[in-house]
Amino acid sequence: MSLAMSRTERETFLAAVRVAVVSVAAPGRAPLCLPIWYSYEPGGAVRFATGGSSRKAALMRAAGRASLCVQTETPPYQYVSVEGPITIREPDFETDLRPLAYRYLGQEMGDWYLRTTASERADSVLVTLTPERWLSADYNKMVMA
Repeated sequence: MSLAMSRTERETFLAAVRVAVVSVAAPGRAPLCLPIWYSYEPGGAVRFATGGSSRKAALMRAAGRASLCVQTETPPYQYVSVEGPITIREPDFETDLRPLAYRYLGQEMGDWYLRTTASERADSVLVTLTPERWLSADYNKMVMA
């Protein structure tokens, strides 16, 4: 019995609002793994913002690739992991940053967050990860079998 999700299941799972952990290679060390907010629409790419002068951004520029994993926190557990090439560019506030804040915090708290972090915005970059490889498991399939 396979616990792997179908393409539709894994894309729907990844599109839900979850905190992800992004991982990127770090020469001479273990990979850097950090939690992030992200956006994803089925069939598309994963997008997230980070500080342009951060260690994470520097490692991503050097590696040109990253991995991202999202999971449920309660049983029966589910997870989706994607890996692929990344691009990094300057984000657009209205099409990239505001929707991301609203996705995770709602409009009122999102607006507060954006006002509070406005001084950090100039250093932000938008990372786009194009999924090439997927791993997934849905332990509901074991429970329901």
